[in-house]
Amino acid sequence: MKLFSRKDKKGTAEVDGPRVELIVEGMHCSSCGLLIDDELEEIPGVRSAATDVRAGRSVVHLEGVAAVDPAALVAAVEAAGEYTARVA
Repeated sequence: MKLFSRKDKKGTAEVDGPRVELIVEGMHCSSCGLLIDDELEEIPGVRSAATDVRAGRSVVHLEGVAAVDPAALVAAVEAAGEYTARVA
């Protein structure tokens, strides 16, 4: 199954480097995934986010060795709407 694909902030489709995978519950459609991606990408140190609604997962790509608190990622998902998240 392919993740919903958007280009990262630097304009490339493929993203290398550190990443965090989240398990997300409460999503119903692709708009849910877009809302979550937008919230995650507002966090400093996050390069891009790709959410797969059907799989209930979000992959967050970090910039370099940026230290991003996983709790901040979970909080961003939950701030996007009626969603719950945890680190996979």
